[in-house]
Amino acid sequence: MRSQQSVNCDRRALIGAAGALVLGAVLLPMRAGAQDKLRIGVIGSGHIGGTIGGLWVKAGHPVMFSSRHPEELKDLVAGLGQLAQAGTVEQAIAFGDVVFIAVPYKALPDLGKDYGAALKGKIVLDAGNSTQARDGDITAEVNREGIGITSQKYLPGTRLVRVFNALNYMVFAKEANRPDPRLAIPIAGDDAQALQVAAGLVRDAGFDPVVVGKLADARWFQMGGPGFGQQLTAAELKQKLPPKN
Repeated sequence: MRSQQSVNCDRRALIGAAGALVLGAVLLPMRAGAQDKLRIGVIGSGHIGGTIGGLWVKAGHPVMFSSRHPEELKDLVAGLGQLAQAGTVEQAIAFGDVVFIAVPYKALPDLGKDYGAALKGKIVLDAGNSTQARDGDITAEVNREGIGITSQKYLPGTRLVRVFNALNYMVFAKEANRPDPRLAIPIAGDDAQALQVAAGLVRDAGFDPVVVGKLADARWFQMGGPGFGQQLTAAELKQKLPPKN
């Protein structure tokens, strides 16, 4: 007959193995989720779109760069490897779990009219800035209402986040993935999950996200705001911005 001590040891081993299986079942989705790569559609593949999209490709995200003339993007995607491809705007929207918009701001109303139905419900990252000389009358609306509110007006139904608008593309290219402390990138949005996704993509591009607040608070880092053009760490940037309510 087996001793009581041997039986107790077997029971403890069985309980320990069961616990490990349960813990593994809990952790596996978390680990898989942390490693998931998002499909990103880029609308506007110029300086900002090409630079940030390229950083996402290097981080392992599949990216479709789009243009009205996708054949002109051949050299861009060829230089980035197999995770990069070119397509039309329609194709990029359909492709993307997330859509990154980096077009001249005056194009936003037409973009919303032409592709609003396809963009509805999508996480949309908006990097546009509005200047009177280039974009005309819409700049007065941006200055009056704030750029986050204005962008959401022209892209209704999207899960909008303002991001990657506060600095020049050359700064992004130079400072990405620098040693800690990383360059801070202000972001703002009304959708908590979209903000979380955007923050993760900021990190994947090689920067440190700073959540400024809601879309209404995006005015603090639009052109002319205290957070615009600031090459700072997260701690330094937070000192420049108004405290959150």
